[in-house]
Amino acid sequence: MEVFNFLTIFISSVLSFLLFLQFCWATHIDTITRIQSLTDDANKTTLISHSQTFELGFFSPGNSTNRYVGIWYKRKPETVVWVANRNTPLTDSNGELTIREGNIVLLNRTRSVIWSTNVSRNIAKGPVFALLLDSGNLVVQDENSTNHDVYVWQSFDYPTDTLLLGMKLGWDLRTGFERYLTSWKSADDPSTSDVTYRISYINGLSQTLLAVGLTRIYRSGLWNGIRFSGTQGQVQSVYKIVSAFNEEEAYIMPETTVESAISLVKLNRSGFVQHLVLQNESSQWAAMYTLPTDQQCDSYNYCGANAICTSTGYPVVCECLEGFTPRSQKEWIGLSWSKGCERKTPLDCGKGEGFVKVAAVKLPDLLEFSSNENMSLKKCKEACLKNCSCKAYANSYVTNGGSGCLMWFGDLIDIRDRHVQDSDQDLYIRLSASEIKVIKDANKRRKRIIVLSASLSSGVCICGVALWCVTWIRRKGKSKDEDLDLPTFDLATILAATNNFSPANMIGAGGFGPVYKGKLCTGKEIAVKRLSKNSGQGLKEFKNEVELIAKLQHRNLVVLLGCCIYKEERILIYEYMPNKSLDHYIFDGKRCTTLPWTKHFDIVRGIARGLLYLHQDSKLRIVHRDLKASNILLDNNLDPKISDFGLARIFGDDEKEEKTRRIVGTYGYMSPEYAIDGKFSVKSDVFSFGVVLLEIAWLLWNEGKALNLMDVCLKDSYVESQVLRCIQVGLLCVQKFPNDRPTTSSLVFMLENDGAVLPEPKQPGFFVERSSNDEGSSTSFIDQDSHSENVVTNTMPYGR
Repeated sequence: MEVFNFLTIFISSVLSFLLFLQFCWATHIDTITRIQSLTDDANKTTLISHSQTFELGFFSPGNSTNRYVGIWYKRKPETVVWVANRNTPLTDSNGELTIREGNIVLLNRTRSVIWSTNVSRNIAKGPVFALLLDSGNLVVQDENSTNHDVYVWQSFDYPTDTLLLGMKLGWDLRTGFERYLTSWKSADDPSTSDVTYRISYINGLSQTLLAVGLTRIYRSGLWNGIRFSGTQGQVQSVYKIVSAFNEEEAYIMPETTVESAISLVKLNRSGFVQHLVLQNESSQWAAMYTLPTDQQCDSYNYCGANAICTSTGYPVVCECLEGFTPRSQKEWIGLSWSKGCERKTPLDCGKGEGFVKVAAVKLPDLLEFSSNENMSLKKCKEACLKNCSCKAYANSYVTNGGSGCLMWFGDLIDIRDRHVQDSDQDLYIRLSASEIKVIKDANKRRKRIIVLSASLSSGVCICGVALWCVTWIRRKGKSKDEDLDLPTFDLATILAATNNFSPANMIGAGGFGPVYKGKLCTGKEIAVKRLSKNSGQGLKEFKNEVELIAKLQHRNLVVLLGCCIYKEERILIYEYMPNKSLDHYIFDGKRCTTLPWTKHFDIVRGIARGLLYLHQDSKLRIVHRDLKASNILLDNNLDPKISDFGLARIFGDDEKEEKTRRIVGTYGYMSPEYAIDGKFSVKSDVFSFGVVLLEIAWLLWNEGKALNLMDVCLKDSYVESQVLRCIQVGLLCVQKFPNDRPTTSSLVFMLENDGAVLPEPKQPGFFVERSSNDEGSSTSFIDQDSHSENVVTNTMPYGR
């Protein structure tokens, strides 16, 4: 009896212990031992890392019914970062992940092995277990090992499409083992595609390559001892890239600088590499940068052989290298550059040949080349001159003032000008003796001019310094009053916010230059307007906009958050307007239906109130000079914001009109007196407002049938009295003579008061011919013999 009781107690204890183990297994485990397994059944057991950051289990991607074993972030959004059996899926939910003979193995319905870690028995000398680490690394460890940082096998050595923090991309040079990324085939299929991102390592030289099959679509440029030469400096706000290039290893590896931020590098199936960051409690990934950064100069060999691509301005420019000319002049003029350039004068390895320097570039690709780490730049030049096949040379590294020798023997492929003087290399291109002579003669003439200019200007300098001192003393008292209370942003912040001015983030372009959508690390969305070197506007307009809008505050004016000035960069940072500009709606037959008449009318009144503030209520009296639908931005509530003050002018209290020889703005919105004579005033803005108003209504005033001509998108929402009033106000604004046009305060009154009696409009200014002598009010046509040929003759207005 006692024996029976003992057995009962013992069995109960064992069962309780097993139930306890099962409970622990079901709630939170990060380990698989020899006696455990994960099954793809109703229980859906998974491994969860200690800090509950990562989870491992069975899943089906997208709309697929196939089953895979993968690792994903446990928090939202659930992002798969590694797949074990990506090329051997399970076709049902009968899979099992377990330990067998020193390996993690995946079994199918028939208990056949369809995937394994393939660890040699010589490596795993005893029993092993699998562990999911907080880094997202799945490791196999020897149970008897005392060093828990030594792994028999790790998933970090076999990345799929994702590079996690602490994961290496590159080579173990001791064994020849390579770690690289391969994208999924589709959102439903994680199997390996032909899109790869890897470190290319040749003769001690490294660069990153993005390729589709054997076709290169992007390369970073060579590792120059500081960074990859074709990339910008790191934007190290929440991460940094560490690297090692030595005799044992050649790799890069991302590391975090902010513990609260989750970061990864993802290769997508479209051929882009993105560094994504998930900060704090955010539910959306933010892209810190995207490669290729732009779709032109970053595209492999965009300009063809022996040419250089420059993207610091707008548009992108391809230029032949010194001593070369386009292979097809016709295609080159047509902006088709793929055929590249050829030498003007062939090399003959004769006496007098030399080199011309191309400063601060991404060096050509390593196709036909040789290298010598121990050779100086001087010795490199001598070696290149002695070899008739050598076409160019450069230092391998920028460290220690420049070291190592690179020589190229064929066409020079995939060069771009980065304009980063601190760490990009100079390239020396070989030229014929005749071309070298031309360059030397030009340099001699330049030196003579410099000497002569120095002699002539030496006396002027003394007077100039004295004059400068007097001017400085006079301005010293004013400088404090002219300082602007405007925040400044550093370039690194702007680059991070816009993914290095990625074309994918470009939301528009104008006379100033391109405009990009950006997102600061705080999560705030911004609009970034970048001054283009080839812009019709320039530093004067940049300064004008900063000085004006920084002093203006009104609910119907766009908010300037700050600016960025770095070397040649001139950047303005605005609040982001998610609903774009007004022309986005009124000139699109589909979108206009989303903007009912009541909102149209609210926008009209909002623009009028903004103009009234500029003309009368602000501490500065301002004429905008470029009011048009594309310069009216709409916020979250579709409230209008007047933008783009680059052409605006300040008027004194006693000033009514100015005249300029430089006619700037947008034809079609210009008043006749401004377009022809260069005369502008607040009435010029009133004219532009009238054009915008007529565009919003999309109507014509003709024989009392305006409502019959209304755009169909407004037919279900318009208010007849408001529409007719808007038409009449609009036509009053675009009358020929400034004195006939209403004041801005009258505009607001007429739009805000239903009972206001409006005068009948006279002929519009863009319909009647006029002379530069016309100043007063008149309803008659101008006799053609009484004025010059400089006239404006347009038809009745149509919606643009």
